[in-house]
Amino acid sequence: MAPKIKKGFVHIITGKGMGKTTSAIGLGLRAVGHGLKVYMIQFMKGEWEGKKYGEIKSIKKFRNFKVAQFGSGELVSHHSPTKKDLELAKKGFEYAKRIINSSKYDMVILDEIWVAVHHKLIKLSEVISLIEKKPEHIELVLTGRYAPKKAYDYADYVSEIKKIKHPYSKGLKAREGIEY
Repeated sequence: MAPKIKKGFVHIITGKGMGKTTSAIGLGLRAVGHGLKVYMIQFMKGEWEGKKYGEIKSIKKFRNFKVAQFGSGELVSHHSPTKKDLELAKKGFEYAKRIINSSKYDMVILDEIWVAVHHKLIKLSEVISLIEKKPEHIELVLTGRYAPKKAYDYADYVSEIKKIKHPYSKGLKAREGIEY
């Protein structure tokens, strides 16, 4: 089957504000609405304290939107990287390369990839190589805080989500259905 996208672009969604994953999922839902196939690979995210991310529950309801998680669920805010975090990130990155090169999907979202790079779980050079070698028809979306400015040179879209105000600053914990 011929790809539905002739020329795929690269998106970077970064910044300290809330909504990077939500923005990427919005792109994915738009794509699915037009008959495209989407795969989201989440780095650094997994079930934590028995809680599941609401977006995972929602995505599973769409036939053409797949998701896989490669994270302990704790790294982003609770601890320094461990050997397990490194293993999960490497496994996720290898999986992402297979998905991208399978040509079965039109859009691939690498959610929180920049956090994995920031914590030195994945090398920036590996991500740049992935971008440079991606099949022409793949729309590639890379999210997470700390996207290095050097990566901007390899993207077609760069969006920064800026935090102006957030209840976390007042000590409010993440709320089900809103922050996760």
